[in-house]
Amino acid sequence: MSAPPPPWKNIAVTRHGAVTEALVHTDGGPLVYGATVHREIVELADWLRTDETTRVLVFGGTGDRFCTEIDTDSYRGESWHRIWVEGRRGPAGLLDLDIPMIAAVNGPATYHSELPMLADIVLACPEATFADHAHFTKGIVPGDGVQTVWRNLVGPSRATYHLLTGAELDAAEARRIGVVHEIHPRAELLARAHALAAPMAALPVETLMYTRTALRAPDRRLFSEELSHGLALAGLEMFLTGKRTVSVPEAHEGPR
Repeated sequence: MSAPPPPWKNIAVTRHGAVTEALVHTDGGPLVYGATVHREIVELADWLRTDETTRVLVFGGTGDRFCTEIDTDSYRGESWHRIWVEGRRGPAGLLDLDIPMIAAVNGPATYHSELPMLADIVLACPEATFADHAHFTKGIVPGDGVQTVWRNLVGPSRATYHLLTGAELDAAEARRIGVVHEIHPRAELLARAHALAAPMAALPVETLMYTRTALRAPDRRLFSEELSHGLALAGLEMFLTGKRTVSVPEAHEGPR
C-alpha cells in the first residue's frame, strides 16, 4: 500500500487518482525559497519513488508567482555538507523519477527556476518569467543545477548570459524557443496539466517508466556529472570569501 505524504510545510500534495499534484508554497501563497523547502524537495522525490499510486506528477506553485524571493536567514547555521547532500538529491531526485512530470508555472520564477524546467512538459501562464536571481547576481556560484538545466535548454552562450546578468526570459519567448510548451491563463493551468496527465496515468506503469528513462537518460547523465562538482565549487567560494550564511560540518556529522 502507498503511504500518505508527510505533512510538509512548503509542499501541498493532492491526489487525483493516479495523478499526484505537488504545489510548492509559503503559507498558501507564492513560495519563498529557504532551507525547509530545500529539504522537502528531497523528501518529495524520495516519497514519490516508493509511492505505488502515483503514475504522473503535476508540479507547480501557488498564488501569482512561482518563486521570486529567498529566505537567506533560514540557511544560517546550516552545514554545507547537508546543503551539498540535499542539493544533489533534490533536483536530481525529481529527474530520476520513473514517472512523467508536468509543470504548471503560475508566474515569475526568478529563484530556482530550474525546478519546474525539469518537467517533461512545461505549461506557463502569460505572466511567467524565468531567470536566475539567486546566484551570480547575488555573489553566489550558480552550481546547484541551474547551470546544467538552462545550458541544456537554451544553449551554452545564452545560458551563460542569463546566469551572469539575471536577464529574464518571458513566457512568449520561452514558448517560441521550446522551453515552455503551452501558455494558458493562470486559472486554467492546473486543469490543463491534469487533462494532459489523465491519459498518461491510464497507461501501464512499464510504459511510463521505460519511456521516461529513454527520454531523460541524457539529462540524468549530465546531472550525475555536473551537480556534485557545481555544488562543491559553490561551497568552496563561500568558504574562501568568508560568507557566513552556512557553516562547515562538525567532525561527527556523517552522510544523510
